[in-house]
Amino acid sequence: DIAHAVVRYVAATGDEDFERETGIELLVETARLWRSLGHHDHRGTFHIDGVTGPDEYSAIADDNIYTNLMARANLLDAADVVERYPKEAERLGADDEESAAWRDAAEAMHIPYNAELRVHEQHAGFTRYQHWDFANTRADQYPLMLHFPYFDIYRKQVIKQADLVLAMYACSAEFDEEHIARNFAYYEPLTVRDSSLSASVQAVIAAQTGHLRLAYDYAAEAALMDLEDLEHNTRDGLHIASLAGTWLALVMGFGGTRRFGESLEFAPRLPEKFSRLAFSMLFRGRRLRVEFTQQSATYALLSGPPLTVRHHGEELRLEPNATTCRPVPPPKHRPAPEQPPHRKPNVR
Repeated sequence: DIAHAVVRYVAATGDEDFERETGIELLVETARLWRSLGHHDHRGTFHIDGVTGPDEYSAIADDNIYTNLMARANLLDAADVVERYPKEAERLGADDEESAAWRDAAEAMHIPYNAELRVHEQHAGFTRYQHWDFANTRADQYPLMLHFPYFDIYRKQVIKQADLVLAMYACSAEFDEEHIARNFAYYEPLTVRDSSLSASVQAVIAAQTGHLRLAYDYAAEAALMDLEDLEHNTRDGLHIASLAGTWLALVMGFGGTRRFGESLEFAPRLPEKFSRLAFSMLFRGRRLRVEFTQQSATYALLSGPPLTVRHHGEELRLEPNATTCRPVPPPKHRPAPEQPPHRKPNVR
């Protein structure tokens, strides 16, 4: 995650001094970690075994997709930065042979997929596990970790917090629209949200797949986690990650904001209770203001050189001190996904 943040920061700011003085060492050492933890099998496929991904109800798993995708990006980013800064690479002892090994591992990384169900597996073999007995789990038995042994939880299809769903946000370029929709529909009924970290990410993907009412309820849960003491433990301290996740739910979810190479793309869609969403961003020396309504999107470049962005796949060239407007297309209709019994978000 930290290596990912380094790359995102440099992409957003163009801060080459930071990349050369600090980023390269962090990327090189984390790439070395992944290369040492993983291995190639006899077919040449690269695996990272015995890990716990974001979902703490799936421990000591093989080839967790989130972990593997983030590791793959880490390996490729490290190889790229070594190529850009040969003197700093030499200081760290990172030569062409090592960076080539990183690229080999990244390109051979195993990404588990169930062809019969046509969904990605949270980790290798996850979709063959027995389903958790939700029908006989009472409302007062959540969170599960306080009422059931982990030995039972680890062997079942039940998810504490967004895992594959988080991968579809963090590594969105690795999934097409239909796979994102199918994956979300499969994993939503298994995700019990026994963690405050989950609602904001589920809001992002719910919005992306057109389930705007559900996304609104998840965004509200993230925002009101402490104001309404939803997990009955605010006395122990604020859920800072959930509060930060509210920004993700709004900007990345309803704003549909993603980094696209060295630019940005937007796919805004608002829930029915929103009449307007507006925010500003500073990106590579440019100050951008966006405003979305139910019907239209307005982009204004307040300062900096021209910037090309995408709006629902359409390229727009934004000029300084000018506004560009485009209509917001309706979302594709899909059946509403289910949630586990007793675990629907509060309807707002």
